[in-house]
Amino acid sequence: MPTTPPRTRRRPPVRPVRRKRPRWAMRAATTLSVVVLASAGIGHSVVSSLDADIARVDPFKDMKNRPRAGHGMNVLLVGTDGRDKVTELERRRFRLGGAPCHCTDTIMIVHISGDRERASVVSLPRDSYADTPPHTDQVTGKAHRGHPLKLNAAYAEGGPQLTVRTVENMTHVKIDHYLEVDFTSFMKTVDVLGGVKICTTTPLRDTYTGLNLPAGTHTLRGGKALQYVRSRHADASSDLGRMKRQQRFLASMVDQATSSGILLNPLRFRDVTRAVLGSVRADRGFGTDELLALGRAMRTFSPSSSEFTTVPIGRMGFVVPGIGSTLKWDPVKSEAVFRTLRDDKPLASVSPPRPRPRVTAVRVEVPPQQIRVQVENGTRTIGLGRRVDTALAATGFLTTRHPVDSPDHSVLRTVIVHDPRWDRSARSLAAALPGSELRAAPGLGPVLKVIAGTDFREVRKVRGEEPVTKEAEVVRGDEVGCA
Repeated sequence: MPTTPPRTRRRPPVRPVRRKRPRWAMRAATTLSVVVLASAGIGHSVVSSLDADIARVDPFKDMKNRPRAGHGMNVLLVGTDGRDKVTELERRRFRLGGAPCHCTDTIMIVHISGDRERASVVSLPRDSYADTPPHTDQVTGKAHRGHPLKLNAAYAEGGPQLTVRTVENMTHVKIDHYLEVDFTSFMKTVDVLGGVKICTTTPLRDTYTGLNLPAGTHTLRGGKALQYVRSRHADASSDLGRMKRQQRFLASMVDQATSSGILLNPLRFRDVTRAVLGSVRADRGFGTDELLALGRAMRTFSPSSSEFTTVPIGRMGFVVPGIGSTLKWDPVKSEAVFRTLRDDKPLASVSPPRPRPRVTAVRVEVPPQQIRVQVENGTRTIGLGRRVDTALAATGFLTTRHPVDSPDHSVLRTVIVHDPRWDRSARSLAAALPGSELRAAPGLGPVLKVIAGTDFREVRKVRGEEPVTKEAEVVRGDEVGCA
């Protein structure tokens, strides 16, 4: 295809490294990569043909009283549990047989700086406590007043529009564009890249998704990669741990895409993009002209220019009647994160490095703030259950605050009963209860049971490796390593 001399001269930027990171596993491959094609001088007509393959949605229809626009571009990247185009074999092999809830599995705000030199990715937990604005249910047509729900349920109730409105209300960040990807798109993208390399220092097992990875380095293809980024039961960190794995996966995916030559081969890039665009949805304003302009501006973008964080959580396990357990954002620290996006500043400026206080607590694998505990009194000592519950809660464990009496009142040695899937949490809890016995109980679920025995003396203070729920931990794309 003939190209103009100026576009031919733009081909050298061997780093148009289409910062695919901005799009959750596939969004980058489909959208921001299209930009690379444009900046490489492939031609407006080719980009237009790819643009035509993207399904369109209008998430901004009739929206009023929106946040004031800042500098740069804010893209809401949404990964849904859509699986309409997944084959029957893939459903069985990768545990995708359940009926979709039509919810958002992943929600990220990607901020592209005004100078196009930086991408800042903020993950929003799917179980975040949220208040919706007034809206109309997209299924029943019923008008609703604003009400609380989990953030991922906004999509099921009001589609992309309610999702955008809810996120804007919570963050006061104006969303400029909306990009959505489902299971099929994600798997296709990983496959056409030839797989994505990840590493883990501990085994990862999740019977819900079928994930079973021994410690070490692995190259994951589409279905296995989907298991990796979807797993919420690989440890007690649940959705917070999953978001960290998604961020690591994004960084590795970017490295794979930029080192494999796909983004520098116009024909291969075109074929790859066409293969994955069929399941993508984007707002009507994100078209060819925007892709071309973004591609030209981001031609010098590099992996070290990206940074990732998760919105700081102020309260875990915030129970809402009729909704269940949610995560409440820390109002001060989360506002600091979103203010940096509005002000077009690096996320790293939110939490400048500071010396850590000297602590005497025992270090454990899973922070106590992520471990749920039910205490039982296994003795005839009145008030022992309450004493153990209070001591564990003071150390940070999520106790029920309602200890009960055990059927057996002759327990000599304190017992920790746990589901094998939460063995890391059980070991962390055992560190806080010196001399306790671990007892596996398959099917028990995520809540660990402590049966206090006559040997109980004290609860030892423990702390996790990384307090990810309280602070805005910012990681650069080229710093994300083995986890």
